[in-house]
Amino acid sequence: MSIDPRVALQSLVTALEEHLAASASRRREDDPAVEAAYLGIADAFEVYEEALYDAFGEVTPLEIYEEPDDDDSEDEADYAPDLIEAEAAPDRT
Repeated sequence: MSIDPRVALQSLVTALEEHLAASASRRREDDPAVEAAYLGIADAFEVYEEALYDAFGEVTPLEIYEEPDDDDSEDEADYAPDLIEAEAAPDRT
């Protein structure tokens, strides 16, 4: 059984309001309340998107931004010096 999209939308709006309140009362750069509210928006959005699709076959034009995994960053860091060296090497053709 799918959730009513209107209920999911209200949960998303509530999550956005909680993020605004947490951001306004931020105590430091890495405030856990802001991070929790940020994740709350992402979770509520995913529920809304699924409910909207299940009920009406529609989606929003929005996407959840996800930071790259640390594992991916390490792979890219290993690759980047090779790329830089290849670009810096003179063309000897």
